[in-house]
Amino acid sequence: MPTKHLQIKGKVQGVFYRASAKETAATTGVTGWIKNMPEGDVGAVISGTEEQLRNFIEWCKTGPEKAIVTGVIVTDLEEASFGGFSIVRK
Repeated sequence: MPTKHLQIKGKVQGVFYRASAKETAATTGVTGWIKNMPEGDVGAVISGTEEQLRNFIEWCKTGPEKAIVTGVIVTDLEEASFGGFSIVRK
């Protein structure tokens, strides 16, 4: 499955971004993981069909209600497979 790395910038920590992303992953069908990054961004690696990826990335551009997303940087990765979608905590 196609796989992408996302770097989500803005006010995305402390606004339930990761939990909301997990719910969105379940509805869009993407698999992978998401985590808070030390610099204040949220990072994610997602895998799915092109349509699933497109739908999840579109959601990421807005995020949950309290988020203020200023940018989503998308990078292609080598294809990977994940058993589900998880929130990575340090």
